[in-house]
Amino acid sequence: MKKPELLSPAGDAERLSAALRYGADAVYLASTRFGMRAAPKNFAPDMLAAAAEQAHKCGARVYLTVNTLPRCDETPLLPDYLREAGRCGVDALIVADLGVLMLARKLLPDMELHASTQTGVLNELTANALGSLGVSRVVLARELSLEEIRAIRERTDPAIGLEAFVHGAMCMSVSGRCTISNFLADRDANRGACAQPCRWNYRLVEEKRPGVYLPVFEDGESTTILSARDLCMIRHLRALRDAGVTAFKIEGRAKTAYYVAAVTNAYRAAIDAMEAGEEAPAWALRELETVSHREYSTGFYFGRGDAMQTYLPENYLQAWELAATVASVADGRLFVTERNRFCEGDTLELIETARAPQPFVVRDLRDGEGTPIACANHPLMAVSMAFDGQAAPGAFLRRRKT
Repeated sequence: MKKPELLSPAGDAERLSAALRYGADAVYLASTRFGMRAAPKNFAPDMLAAAAEQAHKCGARVYLTVNTLPRCDETPLLPDYLREAGRCGVDALIVADLGVLMLARKLLPDMELHASTQTGVLNELTANALGSLGVSRVVLARELSLEEIRAIRERTDPAIGLEAFVHGAMCMSVSGRCTISNFLADRDANRGACAQPCRWNYRLVEEKRPGVYLPVFEDGESTTILSARDLCMIRHLRALRDAGVTAFKIEGRAKTAYYVAAVTNAYRAAIDAMEAGEEAPAWALRELETVSHREYSTGFYFGRGDAMQTYLPENYLQAWELAATVASVADGRLFVTERNRFCEGDTLELIETARAPQPFVVRDLRDGEGTPIACANHPLMAVSMAFDGQAAPGAFLRRRKT
């Protein structure tokens, strides 16, 4: 059985570099239009070509999301957009709309096509139908159980790859096709502008008592009745592989570069351990607790026994934060660019590829001019500290939040 592909998000150039540095086999990203994440910076056409070149030098593949559901006023822009994507050297297009799929197949006959999770592939009939239209991979609907995935694999053309999400935010709507944001915020979730109203706190208002906000249930806290827990399948990768999943996808194009690095690093270590017949290393499991996340669940993979809603007043859990990025190591000193405040005597952790985090205490902290300082407290300031190890340029340092 072929080793599953690890697919990481890249919302901009910094996050692309993080995904590649920490072990992604492929990245998915968007250009300036037709992508389901409008908030990240994404990649202009000239940047997209550079991103593809950078990934290919690292032996990784690049998948371009063209997965919005375009309206009639947008479709005239598609031909030139698709041709430009083809010239940029991306390896595949991720498409949700059948019309876009057929246009891409016509204009770019040699381009690999993946069916987005927005297509709602819940059975082998849809998977095989998409295969007959030229799709080489389907991104499975998130509502499937492991047994349903196994059935799809057994009844689907073996040439069609099966991709599934293993980590990240979950949408409360079926396969992401939600219109709550359209109604409440006039922001179209199906064109990348979701306002995430499922994460809002709700109260009940009785018609004849305006301004009196009642809890939907009596817990004394907020009522996030629509907010789903985050997905985390790092302990169950072997079960996914055995069910027939060929690509493991991490959600998070709007997340930080540190998030992409830490999560990619953890899943890289877990996949490599699985292929060696071993369990995921303990440090990789702990790593997923260091990034900002909601309570974890296993989604629909094992049925609904695993509670999927989160009712915490504060949806996000985050015990650690990015402190700095490594510039270089020379003459017993570590040179870094500060990202969040840290001080002399703090304990930082160095995150390197496929290795457990390396803790060390900040000693002899100095600014860019070599003057001793008590704290690094200006974003992006250059600082250095005593260091007796090795660190690759671009690696991340983090600190526990107080």
